[in-house]
Amino acid sequence: MALRLAARLARLARSGVRCGGTGPPPAQVAAPFDWQDALGLESLLSSEERLLRDTTRKYCQERLLPRVLHANRHEVFDREIVTELGELGLLGPTIQGYGCAGTTSVGYGLVARELERVDSSYRSVLSVQSSLVMFPLWAYGTPAQRQRFLPRLARGEIVGCFGLTEPNHGSDPGRMETRARHNPGAGTYTLRGSKTWITNSPIADLCLVWARCEEDGRVRGFLVERGTPGLSTPKIEGKFSLRASTTGMILLDEVEVPEENVLPNAEGLAGPFGCLTQARYGIAWGALGAAEACLETVRQYVLDRKQFGGPLARNQLVQKKLADMVTEITLGLHACLRLGRLKDKGRAAPEMVSMLKRNSCGKALGIARDARDMLGGNGICDEFHVIRHLMNLEAVNTYEGTHDIHALILGRAITGIQAFAPAKGT
Repeated sequence: MALRLAARLARLARSGVRCGGTGPPPAQVAAPFDWQDALGLESLLSSEERLLRDTTRKYCQERLLPRVLHANRHEVFDREIVTELGELGLLGPTIQGYGCAGTTSVGYGLVARELERVDSSYRSVLSVQSSLVMFPLWAYGTPAQRQRFLPRLARGEIVGCFGLTEPNHGSDPGRMETRARHNPGAGTYTLRGSKTWITNSPIADLCLVWARCEEDGRVRGFLVERGTPGLSTPKIEGKFSLRASTTGMILLDEVEVPEENVLPNAEGLAGPFGCLTQARYGIAWGALGAAEACLETVRQYVLDRKQFGGPLARNQLVQKKLADMVTEITLGLHACLRLGRLKDKGRAAPEMVSMLKRNSCGKALGIARDARDMLGGNGICDEFHVIRHLMNLEAVNTYEGTHDIHALILGRAITGIQAFAPAKGT
């Protein structure tokens, strides 16, 4: 059977030649391979998305990259960066109205990717302002709250922060200790408790604090403004990661918050978890931007660096590592693109976001580790940038859901069994 088929195909081929047959259609002709865009992501973006990406890249490479070494070495954050992001329309970019750009979810992801290509700290600032402060105001707030805060947040005129994690409760926010007591006669709530590892808190003008109400046990979001008596936001010093952003605590000592500063459309942990889903999506894109920066640096290094009479790049092991990096980055970016399109159609499950946050961060961290190793002794020098990305990605792989927590989220969806806590009665 196989021999007869082969003979028939051979006859058809000879016939095509005698009859002036044409060559293969263009779709079957091999195209050149672009290692920086291995599966043609560029062709899948709209012109508006490419413009947003290019604008962000120009700003990041010309304005942020020259500042990052000093910022990382001295653990300082330039507050003006938030204003600059606002001027470019990059804050809360998927929100319609209120001075926001109203771009696609993919557009937001591309912005996150370019910021983190420079430093995870800068993408973290974007994530907090856009996904953890502006999004809940837009999704859960009143029209008055939106009008009061969103335009100023979009301009970068004010900075926000998001308070969920506590000293004793990170991956288990359901056991939060921060409490809110309602004072109906005064029309206020009294907040007491503490939050930690809060990006932007030392400079924040607006703190979105999640607290459990004493009256009904429900978790609600409270907008606490800078200058409110009893509020303090000390800086956490001595970080070896995300040093170019500012991180601190939120301390609440009998802080009085007016009723109009409570988000009315979020009760329970669904509120903060909804915010985290938005931020995790941006992280999935951003971590791959850091991985791309490491790849570009180490590729050029192994081409230039001569050892044993030739460039390091001629070694099979080096080429294998580069091939692995390109493969993981390419697959990750196309998965993020698909997820972004699903988000804009309202078809993205939170578990999809968990899967890609987990994958992007884990793969990016592995790429940064390999790149640092391939740089040899120079790998620990910050002028090559890779060690900084490596230290940052250690934190990015942990925050907003650790690698293992996201595995358990996926495991629950796969099996229908909750593995976060022991079963009742055990």
